[in-house]
Amino acid sequence: MTDVLAITEHRRGELRDVSYEIITAGRQLADETGGDLHLAVISGTVDEFAEKLNRDGVEAIHTVSYGEEFNHDVYTQAITQLYDELAPQYVLAPNSVNGLDYAPAVANALDLPVVTDTIDLETDGETLIATREMYGGKVETTNELEGEAVATIRSTEWPQSDGTGDASIEAFDADIDEDAIGSSVNGFEEVAGGDVDISEADVLVSVGRGIEEEDNIPLIEDLAEALGATVSSSRPIVDNGWLPKNRQVGQSGKVVTPDVYIAIGISGAVQHVAGMKGSDTIVAINTDPNAPIMDIADYAIHDDLFDVVPALTEEFQ
Repeated sequence: MTDVLAITEHRRGELRDVSYEIITAGRQLADETGGDLHLAVISGTVDEFAEKLNRDGVEAIHTVSYGEEFNHDVYTQAITQLYDELAPQYVLAPNSVNGLDYAPAVANALDLPVVTDTIDLETDGETLIATREMYGGKVETTNELEGEAVATIRSTEWPQSDGTGDASIEAFDADIDEDAIGSSVNGFEEVAGGDVDISEADVLVSVGRGIEEEDNIPLIEDLAEALGATVSSSRPIVDNGWLPKNRQVGQSGKVVTPDVYIAIGISGAVQHVAGMKGSDTIVAINTDPNAPIMDIADYAIHDDLFDVVPALTEEFQ
Protein backbone atom coordinates (compact mmCIF):
# COMPACT_ATOMS: atom_id res chain seq x y z
CA MET A 1 0.00 0.00 0.00
CA THR A 2 1.80 3.10 -1.22
CA ASP A 3 -0.65 4.77 -3.54
CA VAL A 4 -2.77 7.84 -2.88
CA LEU A 5 -6.43 8.17 -3.87
CA ALA A 6 -7.62 11.78 -4.11
CA ILE A 7 -11.32 12.60 -4.51
CA THR A 8 -12.12 15.54 -6.78
CA GLU A 9 -15.11 17.84 -6.44
CA HIS A 10 -17.59 19.48 -8.79
CA ARG A 11 -20.76 21.46 -8.42
CA ARG A 12 -23.42 22.29 -10.95
CA GLY A 13 -21.37 20.99 -13.84
CA GLU A 14 -18.08 22.70 -12.97
CA LEU A 15 -14.95 21.33 -11.33
CA ARG A 16 -14.03 23.28 -8.22
CA ASP A 17 -10.52 24.74 -7.79
CA VAL A 18 -9.80 22.41 -4.91
CA SER A 19 -9.87 19.54 -7.41
CA TYR A 20 -6.63 20.86 -8.90
CA GLU A 21 -5.16 21.67 -5.48
CA ILE A 22 -5.75 18.12 -4.25
CA ILE A 23 -3.70 16.85 -7.19
CA THR A 24 -0.71 18.81 -5.84
CA ALA A 25 -1.25 17.52 -2.31
CA GLY A 26 -1.74 13.97 -3.53
CA ARG A 27 1.31 14.07 -5.79
CA GLN A 28 3.45 15.23 -2.87
CA LEU A 29 2.33 12.30 -0.72
CA ALA A 30 2.68 9.84 -3.59
CA ASP A 31 6.27 10.99 -4.11
CA GLU A 32 6.98 10.48 -0.41
CA THR A 33 5.45 6.98 -0.37
CA GLY A 34 6.91 5.96 -3.70
CA GLY A 35 3.44 5.19 -5.00
CA ASP A 36 1.06 6.38 -7.69
CA LEU A 37 -1.56 9.12 -7.54
CA HIS A 38 -5.06 8.03 -8.43
CA LEU A 39 -7.98 10.45 -8.78
CA ALA A 40 -11.66 9.68 -8.47
CA VAL A 41 -14.40 11.76 -10.06
CA ILE A 42 -17.91 10.71 -9.12
CA SER A 43 -21.23 11.69 -10.71
CA GLY A 44 -21.91 14.33 -13.32
CA THR A 45 -20.16 14.48 -16.69
CA VAL A 46 -17.29 12.33 -15.47
CA ASP A 47 -15.59 11.84 -18.85
CA GLU A 48 -15.46 15.59 -19.43
CA PHE A 49 -14.16 16.15 -15.90
CA ALA A 50 -11.52 13.44 -16.32
CA GLU A 51 -10.11 15.14 -19.41
CA LYS A 52 -9.71 18.40 -17.47
CA LEU A 53 -8.14 16.60 -14.50
CA ASN A 54 -5.54 14.84 -16.62
CA ARG A 55 -2.57 16.87 -15.43
CA ASP A 56 1.07 16.27 -14.63
CA GLY A 57 1.68 13.77 -11.86
CA VAL A 58 -1.56 11.82 -12.13
CA GLU A 59 -1.22 8.12 -12.98
CA ALA A 60 -4.91 7.16 -13.20
CA ILE A 61 -8.35 8.77 -13.08
CA HIS A 62 -11.27 6.58 -12.05
CA THR A 63 -14.69 7.72 -13.17
CA VAL A 64 -17.90 6.67 -11.43
CA SER A 65 -20.88 7.52 -13.61
CA TYR A 66 -23.85 7.62 -11.27
CA GLY A 67 -26.19 10.58 -10.85
CA GLU A 68 -25.48 14.21 -11.62
CA GLU A 69 -24.72 15.88 -8.30
CA PHE A 70 -23.11 15.03 -4.98
CA ASN A 71 -24.86 12.41 -2.90
CA HIS A 72 -23.53 11.23 0.45
CA ASP A 73 -24.45 7.59 0.04
CA VAL A 74 -23.25 7.31 -3.56
CA TYR A 75 -19.89 8.91 -2.73
CA THR A 76 -19.42 6.80 0.41
CA GLN A 77 -20.19 3.56 -1.41
CA ALA A 78 -18.10 4.42 -4.47
CA ILE A 79 -15.04 5.52 -2.48
CA THR A 80 -15.07 2.51 -0.17
CA GLN A 81 -15.34 0.21 -3.18
CA LEU A 82 -12.49 2.05 -4.92
CA TYR A 83 -10.42 1.68 -1.76
CA ASP A 84 -11.06 -2.07 -1.73
CA GLU A 85 -10.07 -2.24 -5.40
CA LEU A 86 -6.98 -0.01 -5.30
CA ALA A 87 -5.79 -0.48 -1.69
CA PRO A 88 -4.21 3.01 -1.43
CA GLN A 89 -2.30 4.08 1.65
CA TYR A 90 -4.06 7.43 1.89
CA VAL A 91 -7.42 8.81 0.82
CA LEU A 92 -7.58 12.59 0.38
CA ALA A 93 -10.74 14.68 0.12
CA PRO A 94 -11.46 18.42 0.03
CA ASN A 95 -12.25 20.00 3.38
CA SER A 96 -15.47 21.29 1.87
CA VAL A 97 -19.08 20.88 2.86
CA ASN A 98 -19.22 17.79 0.67
CA GLY A 99 -15.85 16.43 1.78
CA LEU A 100 -16.71 16.80 5.45
CA ASP A 101 -19.96 15.01 4.72
CA TYR A 102 -18.52 11.80 3.28
CA ALA A 103 -14.88 11.59 4.47
CA PRO A 104 -15.74 10.59 8.09
CA ALA A 105 -18.29 8.08 6.79
CA VAL A 106 -15.67 6.56 4.47
CA ALA A 107 -13.14 6.39 7.31
CA ASN A 108 -15.71 4.76 9.56
CA ALA A 109 -16.69 2.22 6.91
CA LEU A 110 -13.03 1.33 6.31
CA ASP A 111 -12.07 1.50 10.00
CA LEU A 112 -9.39 4.11 9.25
CA PRO A 113 -8.34 7.21 11.22
CA VAL A 114 -9.40 10.54 9.74
CA VAL A 115 -7.91 14.00 10.15
CA THR A 116 -9.69 17.08 8.80
CA ASP A 117 -8.82 20.61 7.71
CA THR A 118 -5.14 19.90 7.16
CA ILE A 119 -2.83 22.65 5.92
CA ASP A 120 0.22 20.44 5.40
CA LEU A 121 0.83 16.72 4.99
CA GLU A 122 4.05 14.72 5.20
CA THR A 123 4.83 11.03 5.45
CA ASP A 124 7.84 8.80 5.86
CA GLY A 125 5.87 5.99 4.31
CA GLU A 126 4.73 4.67 7.66
CA THR A 127 3.38 7.68 9.55
CA LEU A 128 1.26 10.50 8.18
CA ILE A 129 2.08 13.83 9.82
CA ALA A 130 -0.87 16.18 9.36
CA THR A 131 -0.62 19.85 10.33
CA ARG A 132 -3.74 21.72 11.46
CA GLU A 133 -4.38 25.17 12.88
CA MET A 134 -6.01 25.93 16.20
CA TYR A 135 -7.13 29.01 18.11
CA GLY A 136 -7.76 31.06 15.01
CA GLY A 137 -4.43 30.24 13.45
CA LYS A 138 -2.35 31.23 16.47
CA VAL A 139 -1.20 27.65 17.03
CA GLU A 140 -0.30 24.87 14.64
CA THR A 141 -0.55 21.26 15.76
CA THR A 142 0.85 18.12 14.17
CA ASN A 143 -1.09 14.88 14.25
CA GLU A 144 0.65 11.56 13.62
CA LEU A 145 -1.41 8.78 12.07
CA GLU A 146 0.09 5.33 11.68
CA GLY A 147 -0.68 3.21 8.64
CA GLU A 148 -3.51 3.99 6.25
CA ALA A 149 -5.59 7.13 6.81
CA VAL A 150 -8.16 9.53 5.43
CA ALA A 151 -7.41 13.28 5.38
CA THR A 152 -9.27 16.36 4.17
CA ILE A 153 -7.25 19.29 2.85
CA ARG A 154 -8.05 22.98 3.32
CA SER A 155 -8.68 24.81 0.07
CA THR A 156 -5.98 27.28 -1.12
CA GLU A 157 -3.20 25.71 1.01
CA TRP A 158 -1.71 23.88 -1.98
CA PRO A 159 -1.14 25.42 -5.43
CA GLN A 160 -3.24 24.18 -8.29
CA SER A 161 -1.58 21.62 -10.52
CA ASP A 162 -0.97 22.50 -14.13
CA GLY A 163 0.43 20.96 -17.26
CA THR A 164 -1.08 18.22 -19.39
CA GLY A 165 -0.72 14.67 -18.13
CA ASP A 166 -0.96 11.20 -19.64
CA ALA A 167 -3.05 9.47 -16.98
CA SER A 168 -5.16 6.47 -17.83
CA ILE A 169 -8.87 7.17 -17.58
CA GLU A 170 -10.74 4.14 -16.31
CA ALA A 171 -14.46 3.71 -15.77
CA PHE A 172 -15.15 2.14 -12.38
CA ASP A 173 -18.34 0.11 -12.21
CA ALA A 174 -19.34 0.81 -8.63
CA ASP A 175 -22.05 -1.47 -7.26
CA ILE A 176 -24.29 1.21 -5.76
CA ASP A 177 -26.97 -0.13 -3.43
CA GLU A 178 -29.90 2.11 -4.32
CA ASP A 179 -31.88 0.92 -1.30
CA ALA A 180 -29.17 2.45 0.89
CA ILE A 181 -29.46 5.91 -0.72
CA GLY A 182 -31.35 8.00 1.79
CA SER A 183 -31.24 11.45 0.18
CA SER A 184 -31.18 13.16 -3.18
CA VAL A 185 -30.48 16.62 -4.61
CA ASN A 186 -33.68 18.09 -6.02
CA GLY A 187 -32.39 21.57 -6.87
CA PHE A 188 -30.24 24.49 -5.81
CA GLU A 189 -31.23 27.71 -4.14
CA GLU A 190 -28.58 30.39 -4.03
CA VAL A 191 -28.26 32.50 -0.92
CA ALA A 192 -28.08 36.26 -1.46
CA GLY A 193 -24.94 37.09 -3.42
CA GLY A 194 -24.28 33.40 -3.95
CA ASP A 195 -22.88 34.09 -7.41
CA VAL A 196 -19.67 35.46 -5.86
CA ASP A 197 -16.91 33.24 -4.50
CA ILE A 198 -14.46 35.48 -2.65
CA SER A 199 -11.99 32.61 -2.28
CA GLU A 200 -11.31 32.82 -6.02
CA ALA A 201 -10.86 36.62 -6.22
CA ASP A 202 -7.46 38.07 -7.16
CA VAL A 203 -8.11 41.39 -5.42
CA LEU A 204 -10.34 41.83 -2.38
CA VAL A 205 -11.50 45.10 -0.84
CA SER A 206 -12.58 44.08 2.62
CA VAL A 207 -14.56 46.24 5.01
CA GLY A 208 -14.88 46.09 8.77
CA ARG A 209 -16.60 47.73 11.69
CA GLY A 210 -14.85 51.04 10.97
CA ILE A 211 -17.31 51.72 8.15
CA GLU A 212 -19.73 52.69 10.97
CA GLU A 213 -23.06 52.22 9.16
CA GLU A 214 -24.65 50.42 6.23
CA ASP A 215 -25.17 53.61 4.23
CA ASN A 216 -21.36 53.86 3.92
CA ILE A 217 -20.94 50.45 2.22
CA PRO A 218 -21.24 52.00 -1.29
CA LEU A 219 -18.01 53.88 -0.52
CA ILE A 220 -16.24 50.50 -0.44
CA GLU A 221 -18.13 49.19 -3.46
CA ASP A 222 -17.02 52.21 -5.48
CA LEU A 223 -13.37 51.50 -4.68
CA ALA A 224 -13.80 47.83 -5.54
CA GLU A 225 -15.35 48.74 -8.89
CA ALA A 226 -12.50 51.15 -9.66
CA LEU A 227 -9.96 48.40 -8.91
CA GLY A 228 -11.87 45.59 -10.59
CA ALA A 229 -11.93 43.94 -7.17
CA THR A 230 -14.45 41.96 -5.15
CA VAL A 231 -15.97 43.20 -1.88
CA SER A 232 -15.55 41.08 1.24
CA SER A 233 -15.88 41.83 4.94
CA SER A 234 -15.16 40.92 8.51
CA ARG A 235 -17.80 39.19 10.65
CA PRO A 236 -19.49 42.28 12.24
CA ILE A 237 -20.57 43.51 8.81
CA VAL A 238 -22.27 40.19 8.09
CA ASP A 239 -23.75 39.96 11.57
CA ASN A 240 -25.33 43.39 10.98
CA GLY A 241 -26.81 42.15 7.73
CA TRP A 242 -24.94 44.75 5.64
CA LEU A 243 -23.36 42.10 3.39
CA PRO A 244 -24.32 38.45 2.83
CA LYS A 245 -22.60 35.59 4.61
CA ASN A 246 -20.70 34.46 1.52
CA ARG A 247 -18.65 37.71 1.71
CA GLN A 248 -17.26 36.97 5.16
CA VAL A 249 -13.53 36.34 5.54
CA GLY A 250 -12.21 34.50 8.56
CA GLN A 251 -12.40 31.45 10.73
CA SER A 252 -16.19 31.34 10.58
CA GLY A 253 -16.22 32.61 6.98
CA LYS A 254 -13.98 31.78 4.04
CA VAL A 255 -10.21 31.42 3.75
CA VAL A 256 -8.90 33.70 0.99
CA THR A 257 -5.50 34.07 -0.66
CA PRO A 258 -5.81 36.95 -3.14
CA ASP A 259 -2.91 38.74 -4.75
CA VAL A 260 -3.98 41.92 -2.94
CA TYR A 261 -6.11 42.21 0.19
CA ILE A 262 -7.16 45.72 1.22
CA ALA A 263 -8.44 45.74 4.80
CA ILE A 264 -10.50 48.87 5.47
CA GLY A 265 -11.59 49.67 9.00
CA ILE A 266 -10.73 46.14 10.13
CA SER A 267 -8.95 45.77 13.48
CA GLY A 268 -7.46 42.36 12.72
CA ALA A 269 -8.98 39.97 15.24
CA VAL A 270 -7.32 36.56 15.19
CA GLN A 271 -10.48 34.98 13.76
CA HIS A 272 -10.32 37.34 10.78
CA VAL A 273 -6.56 37.09 10.29
CA ALA A 274 -6.87 33.29 10.16
CA GLY A 275 -8.82 33.69 6.96
CA MET A 276 -6.64 36.19 5.07
CA LYS A 277 -3.07 35.91 6.29
CA GLY A 278 -2.13 33.96 3.18
CA SER A 279 -2.75 36.98 0.93
CA ASP A 280 0.27 37.96 -1.15
CA THR A 281 0.06 41.69 -0.35
CA ILE A 282 -1.94 43.16 2.53
CA VAL A 283 -2.90 46.82 2.65
CA ALA A 284 -4.47 48.09 5.88
CA ILE A 285 -6.33 51.38 6.32
CA ASN A 286 -7.09 52.20 9.93
CA THR A 287 -7.09 55.18 12.29
CA ASP A 288 -5.62 53.02 15.05
CA PRO A 289 -1.86 52.56 14.53
CA ASN A 290 -1.88 49.82 17.16
CA ALA A 291 -4.59 47.74 15.49
CA PRO A 292 -3.35 44.13 15.05
CA ILE A 293 -4.00 44.30 11.30
CA MET A 294 -1.20 46.90 11.06
CA ASP A 295 1.31 44.32 12.31
CA ILE A 296 0.74 41.96 9.38
CA ALA A 297 0.18 44.60 6.69
CA ASP A 298 2.74 45.09 3.92
CA TYR A 299 1.42 48.64 3.53
CA ALA A 300 -0.25 50.36 6.50
CA ILE A 301 -2.17 53.60 6.02
CA HIS A 302 -2.77 55.30 9.36
CA ASP A 303 -5.60 57.62 8.46
CA ASP A 304 -9.37 58.06 8.31
CA LEU A 305 -10.90 55.65 5.78
CA PHE A 306 -13.50 58.28 4.89
CA ASP A 307 -10.65 60.44 3.55
CA VAL A 308 -8.42 57.69 2.13
CA VAL A 309 -11.00 55.52 0.31
CA PRO A 310 -12.54 58.31 -1.85
CA ALA A 311 -9.03 59.49 -2.75
CA LEU A 312 -8.02 55.96 -3.82
CA THR A 313 -11.22 55.56 -5.79
CA GLU A 314 -10.60 58.80 -7.67
CA GLU A 315 -7.02 57.79 -8.35
CA PHE A 316 -7.95 54.41 -9.87
CA GLN A 317 -11.02 55.51 -11.81
